[in-house]
Amino acid sequence: MAENMHPYYEAYRSAMEAAMRQRLDLADAMLRERAHLTEIDGIRQEVMDEFEIVLTQMPYVGGAASRMSDFFMRLMGFMAISRVLRRHGVPLPVIGEIERETYQAQLLTAPEAERLASGRQFMSPEHQALLREQAATSMIDSHQNEFPEDFAYDFVEPGPEDNFEFGINYKTCGFCKFAARHGDKDILPNICGLDFVAYAARGIRLERTQTLAGGASHCNFRFSRLALEEKSDS
Repeated sequence: MAENMHPYYEAYRSAMEAAMRQRLDLADAMLRERAHLTEIDGIRQEVMDEFEIVLTQMPYVGGAASRMSDFFMRLMGFMAISRVLRRHGVPLPVIGEIERETYQAQLLTAPEAERLASGRQFMSPEHQALLREQAATSMIDSHQNEFPEDFAYDFVEPGPEDNFEFGINYKTCGFCKFAARHGDKDILPNICGLDFVAYAARGIRLERTQTLAGGASHCNFRFSRLALEEKSDS
């Protein structure tokens, strides 16, 4: 299967596999206590085998030129975990809970200073300018024709009454397209839930009241900086 993986992802394969093994280490107790699974070694191998399949299914959306490539590489592994746990009869809400807590634990293994520096960079004027540029590109017909599995989104400026710093409205979602193509639509909301812990770990508050996966016309991401006390709670 590996020969079908896009060369861009192949270059990061070892790192992605290492991240998956770390997630499974962190999830071990939850798999036993909440999912009531006993043959954990077998589950681990099944997840890694499924991950090899997911790697060959990951769509190429422009490599380093697209910020969404990183989203796929960081989160697609949870599709493999979800598929395997679903096959073993674990309820979807329990799968989502295990994945969120596992991802949070994994993110928090990075030094706090490093995580918060990443968050400041994400919220910086320079990065917002890049997001505006990439958002505009994502909506161009030629880009969508070249990368039909990519995300398409608008950058959202705050109005006078808004309490966020900037927003993104995702009009099409690469994960939604992937899930529809591969029969994963029922586990898609669990993937959406990972966004909140990902941003909180970097000192960013994400507010979102609707998603494409939930049937809305777009996902309305709104970003602001977490207060100091909120960071200490996360």
